Amino acid sequence: MACSPTQRVLIVGAGELGTAILEGLVQHPKHRSSITVLLRASTLQSVDTGKIRANAYLRSLGAELAPGDIVQDSEEHLAGIFKDYDTIIVCSGFGFPPGTQLRVTRAVLRAGVKRYFPWQWGIDYDIVGAGSAQDLFDEQLEVRKLLRAQVDVDWVVVSTGLFVSFIFVPEFGPVDFKARTVRALGGWDTQLSVTTPRDIGRVAADIVYDPQGINRQVVFTAGDTVSYENVADLVTKRFGGQWARELWDMDTLQQRLKDNPDNGMVKYQNVFGAGNGVAWDMASTVNAQRGIKMQTVEGYLEEMKDSS
Repeated sequence: MACSPTQRVLIVGAGELGTAILEGLVQHPKHRSSITVLLRASTLQSVDTGKIRANAYLRSLGAELAPGDIVQDSEEHLAGIFKDYDTIIVCSGFGFPPGTQLRVTRAVLRAGVKRYFPWQWGIDYDIVGAGSAQDLFDEQLEVRKLLRAQVDVDWVVVSTGLFVSFIFVPEFGPVDFKARTVRALGGWDTQLSVTTPRDIGRVAADIVYDPQGINRQVVFTAGDTVSYENVADLVTKRFGGQWARELWDMDTLQQRLKDNPDNGMVKYQNVFGAGNGVAWDMASTVNAQRGIKMQTVEGYLEEMKDSS
């Protein structure tokens, strides 16, 4: 698909990912679009200094800000917003009520936009399959079914793996700085693919402005694909000192899930411990195929402040 010089792009949400994608779009050498960011009216009208500053930054990048709420607004209302744009990029979804992404997708299809990047910035849900430990993933599969069942709207799913920073969230488990402990989910040789939001933004922008035949498909990107042993070795090398190593095998993870059936983080641990659909060969990534240099786990660690 060739991009019109006057392509109208709507980014839904401006958290860490939405902001990174906006930055990627405006910094791309082929940027010739008008870009709007959809935010809740309460965010646009907020007197909170942090939100005022964030909104000012978005505007400084040349983005228009428009009100809209993917949780509260009706499907019809959202479709009325979406119809004015050529490309919709959804960057809001984490922690939203079940059914939100299906409603957004139906609104996009109803609006008949040219191209849609849904909230699928994560793992390969086709491989993970229905009925996984993380029940929220089932909705992602339903979104894909909707998209594959129609021909009017082009769509691109960009599988990014885990945000690199998530490895270092103590509640998730792999690296716990306070306890000076590194852990393997499933096994030490279990792999996962990771990408920084900044790099996701760069790759997404390159697909938006230079599709090179990417359409109606799932593609993959990653700054790195590593095993938990790789992560443990890199953390030890970077910060030195003594680090305890713990293996949370699948028996351990499944027992944790039985004991904490409603704990979302434990659900994620089980999915990543199983290792299915959470890692891919770097050679298969869009960034590798296009020669886009990305940040590795080692590079990310080098930029981190000392763990002590």
